Amino acid sequence: MKINAFGVEEWLNIHEREAKYDLAQSTVKSFSMNELNQLTNSKDLYSDLDKQKMNYGWIEGSPEFKEEVSKLYKNVAPENVLQTNGATGANLLAIYSLIEPGDHVISAYPSYQQLYDIPESLGAEVSYWELKEENGWYPDIDELRKLIKKNTKMICLNNANNPTGTIIDRDYLMKIVEIAKEIDAYILVDEVYLPFDSSVKYSPIIDLYEKGISINSLSKTYSIPGIRIGWTATNSELADIFRKYRDYTMICAGVFNDQIATIVLKNRDKILQRNSNLVKANLDIYKEWVKETPDVSCVFPAEVSTSFIKFEKIKDTKTFCEKLLQDTGVLLVPGEAFDEPGFARLGYCTDPETLKIGLKKLSDYLLKY
Repeated sequence: MKINAFGVEEWLNIHEREAKYDLAQSTVKSFSMNELNQLTNSKDLYSDLDKQKMNYGWIEGSPEFKEEVSKLYKNVAPENVLQTNGATGANLLAIYSLIEPGDHVISAYPSYQQLYDIPESLGAEVSYWELKEENGWYPDIDELRKLIKKNTKMICLNNANNPTGTIIDRDYLMKIVEIAKEIDAYILVDEVYLPFDSSVKYSPIIDLYEKGISINSLSKTYSIPGIRIGWTATNSELADIFRKYRDYTMICAGVFNDQIATIVLKNRDKILQRNSNLVKANLDIYKEWVKETPDVSCVFPAEVSTSFIKFEKIKDTKTFCEKLLQDTGVLLVPGEAFDEPGFARLGYCTDPETLKIGLKKLSDYLLKY
């Protein structure tokens, strides 16, 4: 099996520890254990952790975890939730379980690289459903119809899109569902970025389509990437298929991780309120910076934690981002990691002070670059 280097992860693996002002991450400001403990008022958190035996724990995730995840959807039973190693593990599991040589897969592009390179590595033919800046990074349903084939087995999406932050709303998703139904295709949607904009008509794909595969994790919207907990939410038939393949890829996520994940989900209202406030305030800072900074533009995200900034006069953004980091300590992800030179992923949902300093250093550097 041959597969391309994972552009985003390769870049971050090399550079993220060098950053003084990390504007590359697409996580809403991560919690420390102390912050999480204070916010959730989990008085027995540490004593409960002390009592945990270091066995394998629950293979598919604890009953409490599965029950809490099932509450995020309309009709997903707890037994149809499978815990994974982050959303990356969930995406891999779903694609590995369903895609074979000779299948046809359609993937939004740009998007998270797993969604097109893993199917191709398994011998599938992959067609790119291209998102274009001039269309607000929004997919064109007529283009999807042109890409559909009789052997199209899966349509892969990010919603919100990584890196652009664009949201496909419920009504538009239903148009995609109707097309998928015509050829009985699965729709896999990586849903790790929840929009905080209440005006957006958002829906998980599993709530709209029997053959939908909802992928999620606690890494982005819920600010706990360090515990590496994700999941698949599907119908019972797909859950049984995934179980078989899952046995070959992981046993369990770890007893500490599961316990923290369950606390987070039980307190999701508090966590989402904290994160909504931060995202909205930081987005205002970011919009004002773009307005005042020459030669940059952005199709702003729908209050999700990733964005794709355009540098109007810079084409080699990889070299620019390398020099920016070296000279200022500011870290971005160059657009080349998404095959989109001239852009960069800018994660604006860090703490406000880091954002303000990082943006100031970025604009000063642009003036003299």
